[in-house]
Amino acid sequence: MHTTLATRWQQLTTPLVTDEALRNATYDQLAAAYGGSNRHYHALPHIRALLEAVARYPQLVHDREVVELAIWFHDAVYNTHRSDNEARSAALAREFLRHTTLAPSRQQRVAFLIERTADHTQPQPADPDLHFFLDADLQILGAPEADYWQYARQVRQEYRLIPDFLYRRGRRQVLEKLLHTPTLYHTAAFRERLDAPARRNLQAELQAWEKGGL
Repeated sequence: MHTTLATRWQQLTTPLVTDEALRNATYDQLAAAYGGSNRHYHALPHIRALLEAVARYPQLVHDREVVELAIWFHDAVYNTHRSDNEARSAALAREFLRHTTLAPSRQQRVAFLIERTADHTQPQPADPDLHFFLDADLQILGAPEADYWQYARQVRQEYRLIPDFLYRRGRRQVLEKLLHTPTLYHTAAFRERLDAPARRNLQAELQAWEKGGL
């Protein structure tokens, strides 16, 4: 059965928040953010894909509530002209979570997971939930070729106000950094399935930009 995102949100937050109005208002806030006209990839389908990854790999997730809350909030703030989106998304999560019954230490865990998405190429601590979350967030890189190219074009649309010559330079830097990182995926389940196709996709996009564009 196809569960709506609104239903998934209620299933996740009802045990944590008695205030129905707050739950509904927060969902509306998140849906509006992810549904903004500037969102093409970092939108609700991305949230659904991560939630589906949780369901697909339950053995990789230790604290499901924390991971799913991080998924919901991790791209809530997404401004292509700013470099503090992850910090601001984490702050938004903290504001909501202070009204919940979630223990303060777990509230901090949610914010921590969100903040670590700022740079997927940095060394990460030995943290199974973090490893799963980062891997799920990057699963699109190892998607079938047609899906990857759709993602690449959607990201370009999100930066549509940036001139081609500037976007090309920045995107090439991102692609090269990802290609040169020794560990794209931290969990064996994701690495074995996605590392090789992800590197092929990244290399193909890099070559496309070197030839002029997508």
